[in-house]
Amino acid sequence: MKKLFLTLATLVLSCTFALALFGCNTGTPADTIVVGASSTPHAEILEAVRGDLLAAGFRLKIVTYGDYILPNTALESGELDANYFQHTPYLDNFNAERKTHLSAAAKIHYEPFGVYGKEVTQEAFDTVKTGRTIYVPADGTNCTRALFVLRDEGYITLRAGVSPADALTDKDIAESNGNEVVLVAAEQVPVQLRNSAAGSLAVVNGNYALASGLNLKDALAVENAEGEAAQLYANVVAVKAGNENTEKTKALVGALTGKTALDFINATYGGAVLPVFAA
Repeated sequence: MKKLFLTLATLVLSCTFALALFGCNTGTPADTIVVGASSTPHAEILEAVRGDLLAAGFRLKIVTYGDYILPNTALESGELDANYFQHTPYLDNFNAERKTHLSAAAKIHYEPFGVYGKEVTQEAFDTVKTGRTIYVPADGTNCTRALFVLRDEGYITLRAGVSPADALTDKDIAESNGNEVVLVAAEQVPVQLRNSAAGSLAVVNGNYALASGLNLKDALAVENAEGEAAQLYANVVAVKAGNENTEKTKALVGALTGKTALDFINATYGGAVLPVFAA
């Protein structure tokens, strides 16, 4: 009995000591920031500023996702402190459709869309603008961007009155010029292109292009990075509404808009990722 008492006392003392350090549980310490992100480039940029966050007093836990749905539902449910993968139009559309309560805390970078081809030369792309299968991301805001790129390149005509801020679908194509525009999940666009017939095209999100090994310098056309698009479609740090000014959020935003992040982005992505902040 005496031995049992001593064992219990030892456990209580151990737990008390652990509680003083981290909390006597298996949960996340209060000074850890849990951020959901796409693997490329968002998780890579987060990894680059891990030391800056540690210097500010916060550990960083990165949770990577392969789609655009789960990181938002996880943020809404409280599993994440923040996420970093999306632009504000997508976030606003997601809130409206899913009844979530997420907010953009800061703009970090912009990823120009690129048009890539399956055995399509630049000359053929510039001259043969009919009879092609073209894969584009299906979700509203990314579909909008892709359709405007195709319009600007002369492959389709959009109905009158639409703007880059709208959530468009293939129903908004007024004239396809004999092209077949196929909407698929954004992460599947590079896969569909890889498995497509020669002569096919795809308009690919910057992060999925990077993740699939596509290089922006090899794109047949690139979304115009000047002016409205860079700000409208800048990727943001998102948090649960009401948490925009917490210490965790301020530390995370400070790190992602600091010199370490700026230098890393400029040195790593060759123009496929463009910072929209000045460190």
